[in-house]
Amino acid sequence: MLKLDDVTIHFDANNLWVLNIALAVVMFGVALGITLNDFKQLQKQPKPIIVGLLSQFVLLPFLTYVVIRLVNPQPSIALGMMMVAACPGGNISNFMTHLAKGNTALSVSLTAFSTFLAMIMTPFNFEFYGHLYVPTASLLKQVALSPYELVKLVLLVLGVPLLLGMLMRYYFSAFSEKLSRVLKPFSIIVFIAIVVIALFNNIDVFNNYIHHVLGIGIMHNLLALILGFFIARAFKLSFKNQKTLAIETGIQNSGLGLLLIFMFFNGLGGMAIIAAFWGIWHIISGLILSLFWAYQKKTKLQ
Repeated sequence: MLKLDDVTIHFDANNLWVLNIALAVVMFGVALGITLNDFKQLQKQPKPIIVGLLSQFVLLPFLTYVVIRLVNPQPSIALGMMMVAACPGGNISNFMTHLAKGNTALSVSLTAFSTFLAMIMTPFNFEFYGHLYVPTASLLKQVALSPYELVKLVLLVLGVPLLLGMLMRYYFSAFSEKLSRVLKPFSIIVFIAIVVIALFNNIDVFNNYIHHVLGIGIMHNLLALILGFFIARAFKLSFKNQKTLAIETGIQNSGLGLLLIFMFFNGLGGMAIIAAFWGIWHIISGLILSLFWAYQKKTKLQ
């Protein structure tokens, strides 16, 4: 059996284009729900947003690096963990925050800010920590990853759809709200279907190697959720905002991570498997946590 660092996930070129388009549509759907008022929240209540961005783009990548140094996983898994941690919050975090009775307005604002910042911070964090850790630095040399190409793809997949979506929301508000209700669930279903097809086409690889990422993936996600919650508590934010930051930090846009892995790393085994596992597991863990908080809220009201 090949070492995990030598395994590649096979993904058809046509499917890769569909994955690009699906992720861009997801981002366009997210942007349809963003208004200028979301950005004005930074002036009115800057603290929760700043703490949330600190948790996502500074503390989570650093914590991931510390975990990697302690656990010492295979280099391709470590690089996949860095990729996931460098991505912005996932677009389903708004739904989960609402379900958990958290601060939905804060969640939407963080989605807006983190997605814009991701155009710079995702390539920066991935490059910085990837080169800081010697085993992953050697993998990056083998791939000869161009930071410019990485930034360019992130701009195309995140920046352009966000700009177009926000412009449509600004000029055609009523139509955008109706379109958003249809587009977001449809695009997410298409995106999940593509990932499932990729998993099915590589089922032997996942069966043989999933045990390498199972424990570390669950631990990584759990630490991200805990980090968001306790950072919010450390900055004396309300319990409502603590729940929101836990979800925002623990629900990552692993779809973007998968796209970058297939585009630049040819589906490198450990990277693709950990990112795909994150994409499935964070939905499960996020829903469990959201339902727990929703139930807790109901019992307190009774």
